[in-house]
Amino acid sequence: MKNGKATIHDIAEKLQVTASTVSRALNNNPRISEATKKKVLKAAKELNYQPNNIASALRSGRSKLIGVVVPTANRNFFSSVIRGIEEIANSLNYKVVISQSYDDYEKEMQTIEALLNVQVDGVIASIGKTTENVDHFKKILKKGIPLVLFDRVTNELDVSQVVIDDYYGAFQATEHLIEQGCRRIIHFTSSQNINIYKERKRGYEDALLEHGIPLDSELIRFSKLQLEDGRASMQEVIDAKIPFDAVFSASDYSIMGAMQVLKENGYKLPQDVKLVGFGDEPFTSFTEPTLTTVNQKSIPMGNITAETFFEILNQKDQTNIISKKTILKPELIIRNSSLNIQKI
Repeated sequence: MKNGKATIHDIAEKLQVTASTVSRALNNNPRISEATKKKVLKAAKELNYQPNNIASALRSGRSKLIGVVVPTANRNFFSSVIRGIEEIANSLNYKVVISQSYDDYEKEMQTIEALLNVQVDGVIASIGKTTENVDHFKKILKKGIPLVLFDRVTNELDVSQVVIDDYYGAFQATEHLIEQGCRRIIHFTSSQNINIYKERKRGYEDALLEHGIPLDSELIRFSKLQLEDGRASMQEVIDAKIPFDAVFSASDYSIMGAMQVLKENGYKLPQDVKLVGFGDEPFTSFTEPTLTTVNQKSIPMGNITAETFFEILNQKDQTNIISKKTILKPELIIRNSSLNIQKI
């Protein structure tokens, strides 16, 4: 065994059969008897044989691997999308290689390069917050490899996309607060280069205008929308003595930070300030008060993203792919943080 790694030739030598027989047995070829398959699998296990996916991909043209790039896998939304993708991929005997960009442009580029090097059959991705140049994604397309974007997408790439109607979700959330009597609604948002935050901000603004409430730039706060950002943004508004009666955040994490600071400053929730987040993270149903939020249909998004990917992968003419955009409808989950006290 070269470099301590077993090959099909080592298995063949051990069993006194041809390497082609071993290869067919490992690939469950019907021409190979069940008895031979069992012997080959037993010998492969004894020799700790690991298949060379790159070599296999070169021979067959398919690696049976899909690269999935997400900003972070420790968010319920992204982990649920991955679950949805895997449900479809695994049913088709495909494996998913998950990589995290951590919203870092350089790491995202390196991740794409690494996935291409291991011969993935295609890439599914959600673009990072700091990504403005998409040349690394264009490189995927130049290689003739399918690329599908979900959630955080860009119009700079002519590829299929699966998103929720972020505008509708934000409009519904803001309108709900207005119906509860709120007029000074703060909005936590992030980089407008990212489609989801741009659309959520637009939904917030249009809901205010439709109800005759003038826009106030002081009430719009930009950050990375982490918990500590929500804390900082909320404290800045309080210290500046800007009047407000509600907060709608484009992220559950930053609204959680706002909730902490409001309580620390003596505000009663929801009597003094009403809160709405976005994402329906698991913790939102355990806070006090429980948080109103927008459900993003993460598992269906993962399912549809994977189905879209395989539709593209299985098309014979890869030079004539017609891109499509699938838009899912989010759901406003109303809980105690946004309701008038008598309705709780």
